[in-house]
Amino acid sequence: MTSLDTPRLTQYAHGGGCACKIPPGELEGVLAGLQPDMTRPHAELLVGHDTGDDAAVVRTADGTGLIATTDFFTPVVDDPHDWGRIAAANALSDVYAMGGTPALAVNLLGWPREVLPLELAAEVLRGGAEVAADAGCHVGGGHSVDDPEPKYGLAVTGVVDPERLLRNDTATPGVPLSLTKPLGIGVLNTRHKRTGERFPQAIATMTELNRDAAQAALRAGATCATDVTGFGLLGHLFKMMRSSGTAAEVDTAAVPYLEGAREAVRDGYVSGGTRRNLDWVEPHLDADDVSEDDRLLLADAQTSGGLLVAGHVPGAPVIGRVVPVRPDEATIALR
Repeated sequence: MTSLDTPRLTQYAHGGGCACKIPPGELEGVLAGLQPDMTRPHAELLVGHDTGDDAAVVRTADGTGLIATTDFFTPVVDDPHDWGRIAAANALSDVYAMGGTPALAVNLLGWPREVLPLELAAEVLRGGAEVAADAGCHVGGGHSVDDPEPKYGLAVTGVVDPERLLRNDTATPGVPLSLTKPLGIGVLNTRHKRTGERFPQAIATMTELNRDAAQAALRAGATCATDVTGFGLLGHLFKMMRSSGTAAEVDTAAVPYLEGAREAVRDGYVSGGTRRNLDWVEPHLDADDVSEDDRLLLADAQTSGGLLVAGHVPGAPVIGRVVPVRPDEATIALR
């Protein structure tokens, strides 16, 4: 198949990547009250869905910490191999965001088999397998369905020391906020979907594993982290602060962005998911002096973004700090 007759995968999806997530406010309503009454559990639940953390964690009877997570989405780029790599890195990131090591993954594939060649599906799976191998994670099969819209991702099991968990509800006032990857992935992907322009800087960022960042955070003594994905920096920061009973100040000038991100916002390449993110978090913002373009970038729906860590991560930009909650003040202040 030549480049002239290769389908543009992003044109077979109503959205792209983590921008396709159900909006955070709607999702919280769906999940409310779902925790079952477990009278005889086989393992101790350390992290469930109550704080909206990145993955679930249990401690087994022998003290082993097990992480379980899944993530899949529609095409975020047109190249099937790159899409597979990005989707795998994104799914593995949930394990790293909890301070763990991925051990086993299974593929999740939805494919319009009568519309798109199965050779493209094979390229998607090959890309995912390559990134999993780089992470030292086995891929042991999976599940596929005939789907009118292509979707791909992984269900991942990881291991972790239960005493060295990274979680999103342990931020304490006075510590810095570190961000390990630049923002702007979402707006560049939206531009790619609409125009076909390719952005190697976005692909390189999305396929970079968060393994080294997580290890650096743990070495520095951090206990609180989350990865920045579909709810944007502001959405994930708000969830972290709300779960921890704290607030945050963000130095907007210190936040790093990918080359071309500001131009993409200026030219209107903003996904519906990003706008919904901003709508959800805006009531909790003090951002009177921050432009709409900057607020949109801070809410930009990332795919396979970096880690947001409550603590200093060597080599990562410090973008703000955790502060005490103050009555009648916003949860997040943008400066």
